[in-house]
Amino acid sequence: MAQMIRKQVTLSARTGVALKRLARKTGKTEAEILRQAIEQQIRLTQKAYAARDPAAWQEARAFIEALIAQGPVSGERTWTREQLYEERLSRYGHQRAH
Repeated sequence: MAQMIRKQVTLSARTGVALKRLARKTGKTEAEILRQAIEQQIRLTQKAYAARDPAAWQEARAFIEALIAQGPVSGERTWTREQLYEERLSRYGHQRAH
């Protein structure tokens, strides 16, 4: 068994009763239930933070700043909103009801 470190927590009366009931129902100790809940929360939090990639955000920001530095786009648009909509519908195999 892994080395254990003693921690003290304070629970609301309602949570304490629910924990005691859960321990009785599952045959686990209250400490075991608390350890499992804490370990699960740590795993979920680590997974959420791992999904964030600061390097990707920095790369995206640099790209956006480079576009901004180029200034406004010159020229006029060669398409209408209706044409763009029709093209997108046809690209995905949809037909517009007239």
